[in-house]
Amino acid sequence: MLNELFEIIEDRKANPTEKSYTASLFADGEDRICQKVGEEAVEVIIAAKGQGDERIIEEVSDLFYHTLVLLSAKGLSLSDVEDELRKRRQ
Repeated sequence: MLNELFEIIEDRKANPTEKSYTASLFADGEDRICQKVGEEAVEVIIAAKGQGDERIIEEVSDLFYHTLVLLSAKGLSLSDVEDELRKRRQ
């Protein structure tokens, strides 16, 4: 699923449309994307401290999405992260 989402994000970057939230993040630039990653990270913590499992799942999903947008904006990929995780496992 994360690979599929990353492909969609890459497509929105390459083929932006007016109604695309993803395209609007790319248009707003790196600072806005970083801001969203930070906001979502805080929201994950708040959810974990008492808002229940469903809320945690929602906020982690938002964090994953915005993190993938950041990777794409920086010219990186999910594979780059996977490679790093493999290195750490060894």
